[in-house]
Amino acid sequence: MDKNTVIGFVLIALILFGFTFFESSQRRKYMEQQRIQDSIALANAPVRDSLAVEENTVPEDYSGTVPAQQAVYKDSLLQAFHSAEGEIVTLENDLVKLDFTTKGAQPYAVQLKKYSSYGGGELNLFKDGGAEYAVSVYAGQYIRTSDFNFNVAETTDSTIVFRLPFSGGGYIEQSYILPAGSYNVRNRVAFVGMQDIIPRNVGSVDVDFNVTVPRLEKGYKNESQYSKLDYYFLGEKKPVEIGRGRSSSKSIGNRLSWFAFQQQFFSAIMYSPQEFANGEVSVQFLPENDPSHNLMTCSARMRSDFRSAPEVVLPFEFYFGPNHFSTLKSFDRKYEKIIPLGGSLVGWFTRYAIIPMFNFFSRFISNFGLIILLMTLVIKLVVFPLTYKSYSSSAKMQVLKPEIEKINAKYPKQEDAMKKQQATMDLYKRAGVNAMGGCLPTLLTFPILWAMFRFFPASIELRQQPFLWCDDLSAYDSILDYGVKIPILGDHLSLFALLMAVVMWLYSKMTTANQTASNDPTASSMKFMTLWMMPIMMFFICNNLSAALSYYYLLSQLIAIIQTWVIKKFFVHPDKILAKLKESEGKPVPKSKWQQRLEMAQKMQEQQLREQQKKQRR
Repeated sequence: MDKNTVIGFVLIALILFGFTFFESSQRRKYMEQQRIQDSIALANAPVRDSLAVEENTVPEDYSGTVPAQQAVYKDSLLQAFHSAEGEIVTLENDLVKLDFTTKGAQPYAVQLKKYSSYGGGELNLFKDGGAEYAVSVYAGQYIRTSDFNFNVAETTDSTIVFRLPFSGGGYIEQSYILPAGSYNVRNRVAFVGMQDIIPRNVGSVDVDFNVTVPRLEKGYKNESQYSKLDYYFLGEKKPVEIGRGRSSSKSIGNRLSWFAFQQQFFSAIMYSPQEFANGEVSVQFLPENDPSHNLMTCSARMRSDFRSAPEVVLPFEFYFGPNHFSTLKSFDRKYEKIIPLGGSLVGWFTRYAIIPMFNFFSRFISNFGLIILLMTLVIKLVVFPLTYKSYSSSAKMQVLKPEIEKINAKYPKQEDAMKKQQATMDLYKRAGVNAMGGCLPTLLTFPILWAMFRFFPASIELRQQPFLWCDDLSAYDSILDYGVKIPILGDHLSLFALLMAVVMWLYSKMTTANQTASNDPTASSMKFMTLWMMPIMMFFICNNLSAALSYYYLLSQLIAIIQTWVIKKFFVHPDKILAKLKESEGKPVPKSKWQQRLEMAQKMQEQQLREQQKKQRR
């Protein structure tokens, strides 16, 4: 780059800077003159005639002038509405009661009529003043709608329209429509006649929505673990989530369709048909002993595109309602994906098997404890062909226990482990027992167990449903409250969790009874884990979780015990197994590929052992 080019760029930069400074100075002078003229006009004219808008658009205590030392806004009319007090206006249908405040033309409180909080009080998704909804735009200075008292321009059974007029003409309008039988609220933010007030270079507005969610459920730990914040990009399979009992925040650089403040069973969702350009979201969980009994504070600061015109409309929608799968799915916006039903495989099974079966039984039966029992029986019957081999192999191995003990006595040394294993496998082969045949089918049932682990705590149908000694199947049951919090265990004792752990121990005792005594420390450790550690761990885990989940695991273990006993009693015949074993004595046993690989590994191990012994002798 030569000298003349550098000088040229410097001169261009100076010209642009000077022109920008000159324009800004002129703009400030113009706005100041306009403000003075507006103030004079308002002071000399009757208040209601000066507005050229509908009746009751100026606060009754507005005198027409604002002391200069108290003025915050250049527009004197805005200053008057900034100082005015708000009033509460209500919009409701058969499902939702929405209180709005004219201060900011925003939701003030939301009550869900068909639900109650734990203890029987009203269920408020957020309490009086527990939310803030504001739209900010630059109009000579930054205007934030939550700072001004709007006029109520129109009200019907399903609609409220708020307006904020400007001195120079034009107004901001906030309208809300709540149809009958719906949790969805349509919101319309309109800037009418403000093309000369909002500069043409303004290309976006900020949309803020902040909510403090109160505690609504019995157990803080369970409620917080299933509460979170979600946001969704159009075209994706599922939303992104943050939270789950942990405070978190996220900056979003891409366009997004909606975001949700999700409590365990209820949500406040904001949707933009035109999509938000970008934004920031955060969730802050409050401690269990919060004096206001609040669960979390959620906030979203979104940016929406704006294009200057005589009338600019920004459409939004709010969902204030339950996390009910069918209700959320009906919007066809992936709302139902906020319900934590598991990953691809588990989620698919839950959506297309568990939920339809649950809904089917719910049509005819009102007792949810009985519904869970029927579901458990159906699932056990469906997977029985898969688990039969496992139960059958376990029963047959118990018949062969004396023979296995003979093999253990024949090969007591650790270095003979491969020989002992090969002899045991030959025994199983001659008796027609497949020791590994039941493992894979049993593993295939794990997704079902995990699906239930995800389904029950997230199922709003179980919320506040009593069964036996339990007053709420969606929360933990308690037969003993300690009054003090014990680490890991909590401050209570769940009877369902305790019974589940005892039955799990009995089932483990039944299955491990087939195992012979062994000097192998690994086998002893596995037996200890199965018999003792697993039941104890499951008790501590389930003590604070949904009673429905502990109840399901209890039923599942009881049915497994019954199935094992039935198979052993009626389907496994010890005399036939022993007769088959006796017939095969002295005859060559066909070897499977697995046995061939096992023998090859044994030979390699023995060869390595001999080589090590030779080196030691040298």
